[in-house]
Amino acid sequence: MTNTVFADFLNERDWVLADGATGTNLFNMGLSSGDAPELWNDEHPEKINKLYTMAVDAGSDLFLTNSFGGNAARLKLHDAQKRAHELSRISAEIGRDVADKRDRKVIVAGSVGPTGEIFAPMGSMTHEIAVEIFHEQAEGLKEGGADVLWLETISAPEEYKAAAEAFALADMPWCGTMSFDTAGRTMMGVTSADMATMVDKLPTPPLAFGANCGVGASDLLRTVLGFAAQGTERPIIAKGNAGIPKYHDGHIHYDGTPDLMADYACLARDAGAKIIGGCCGTMPEHLEKMRDALETRPRGERPSLELIAEKLGAFSSAADGTGDDDAAPARRSRRRRSA
Repeated sequence: MTNTVFADFLNERDWVLADGATGTNLFNMGLSSGDAPELWNDEHPEKINKLYTMAVDAGSDLFLTNSFGGNAARLKLHDAQKRAHELSRISAEIGRDVADKRDRKVIVAGSVGPTGEIFAPMGSMTHEIAVEIFHEQAEGLKEGGADVLWLETISAPEEYKAAAEAFALADMPWCGTMSFDTAGRTMMGVTSADMATMVDKLPTPPLAFGANCGVGASDLLRTVLGFAAQGTERPIIAKGNAGIPKYHDGHIHYDGTPDLMADYACLARDAGAKIIGGCCGTMPEHLEKMRDALETRPRGERPSLELIAEKLGAFSSAADGTGDDDAAPARRSRRRRSA
């Protein structure tokens, strides 16, 4: 029978604080660019334990496992494709250990990222192969003790549908986000309205859906407003980057302060998101401020695009992916609140 832990948890909560960045935090622990983070599940389990623990200590109700690139297609780049099940299982086992030691309910979400392949006819990936790849990883995460599977950073609807089928084969509940990073659309042209429609038509739809990563917090909230405008009753996920990436001294830094992410968290809640977290650049200090803000600031009205731009900075493009392109405020200089 399907695990109902996460569904029950969602029903009990007005909002859920998810975690922050995986890659950014692991790079700070010594991971080298180009290396597979998933190999650390086996080689440096104490660091993965620390990654999860930092999120929970900062107030996260839910954290993602270190398995984003843990499918066979991605691991093939590191000659580790045969370890997809194993590495995903270990990532969830470490997470289960962290969560079970808490005196409050903490959800272990098994992260599943894209295959990195292009689907036929433009590429070589087929639906059947994608389902097989996602199913293998799903079974590993399930065996390791994940409460829910968490598909993220998807651009192609074909890949989202293949993952949904694979998760059904594993008999696991799931959530799924796409990344809207091209003028309010995914790289493959999906809009917020397209995604909301697609999700509702799936034979085994996710418990929650939404957006992660992308350009910055402003753009992500514009997408959340797009989901809410469709009238969906399914919980919405907002997992935005901590500001905009800046290249400095050979490293990428994100300019979003903890105070800005606190504003983002409350605006996300007011825009209609129920599960709120951060993506790239989001550190424990951001999560702490986000938790405090969600707990202490009263709910507000659904924010306007103007308010979002005022609080979080201008949108990266005038187009919002809905066709109503004149709805977005014109780009202006980004103003940041000091930390």
